Amino acid sequence: MPASVKVGVLNDMADLSDVGDGDAADDIAGWLEREVAAVRQAGRLAADVEFVHAYALGFPSGTAEAVEHAYRQLVDAGCVLIVGPALGDNALVAAPIAEQLRMPTINWANAERARGRWMFHHQVGSHEDEAIVIARHLHGLGCRRIGVIHDASPAGTRQFKYLADEAQILGMEIAAVESVSPMADDADAAVAKVLETAPDGFVHLGLGLAATAVAAALAQASWHGPRMMNIAGLRGGYREDFARSCDGWFYVDMHSDGNRTLQALLSGLGGAPRQTLAAARGHDLGRLVAEGLARAPDLTREGLRTGLEHVKWLPAAQGHEGTLLGFGVHDRGALHGRYLVVRQWLNGKTREIAST
Repeated sequence: MPASVKVGVLNDMADLSDVGDGDAADDIAGWLEREVAAVRQAGRLAADVEFVHAYALGFPSGTAEAVEHAYRQLVDAGCVLIVGPALGDNALVAAPIAEQLRMPTINWANAERARGRWMFHHQVGSHEDEAIVIARHLHGLGCRRIGVIHDASPAGTRQFKYLADEAQILGMEIAAVESVSPMADDADAAVAKVLETAPDGFVHLGLGLAATAVAAALAQASWHGPRMMNIAGLRGGYREDFARSCDGWFYVDMHSDGNRTLQALLSGLGGAPRQTLAAARGHDLGRLVAEGLARAPDLTREGLRTGLEHVKWLPAAQGHEGTLLGFGVHDRGALHGRYLVVRQWLNGKTREIAST
């Protein structure tokens, strides 16, 4: 075993620091260090671990080239494992590079397609699964004709496809659908077109930068029916103004008040409620990295890929109680079980909604 090993951390969200996600990306490094220190203290990893950082102005406001450049920086620095990207569209850029260079990588995005032999996926939401949860929740509320606004992006388009498919299965009609720029700060015209069709439920799908504009347009139109957004709604956990502007909205989240692993973690941290999701996500991603290193037969790229495949049945802090973390020889999705949770913003606070 080498005396030291390098792990790369790719931050593709530097352009989103004004909405909290940039801070979340920086915090991940602290969680990685925490969990690696734990396995070293337990005597399960002898090598020192050096974390190497690279930054990219990726999508939505940057480029694919920036993501590729940052990824290759980490490869050239001698890393044997890379953590990132965090945004789905950027993970789709990195996935084929990981395969080409045979570099074990764990992205923490919501793109199920960003998986491969070398690209592992720690789900922070899911383009596919979130849409199904949204359709079923609105159906349970009695909605039968839903209006949709989604980001004009690969992620927004895919989310809408799965929403439409599930709606058809449930006997729901898509009354109208409009797309907006992921960076839109005015959605009045798009919302007005959707409301002309008199939907009884409303959905917004996307990265979340346009979510407050959509919410404001609905409020201005005095439309107060059931409305729901994808995991972008968790931004309210970082920004109080977002939570207030999306008051009454249901959304998909990844932390449950009944998760005992999460509660034990928060008890040890003395964490405030608004730190809950960041703590759950950081803990789980950190454990995957630490356990992958500890279980690797050797600290080479091939060894790290094998080590990650050996991570099994760890209790997750994310999701409902009983959600598990792990990979397998042909399994690249880390979270297993009911890892998506429906919550709602009310008076600036998030509350969990009982499963239907």
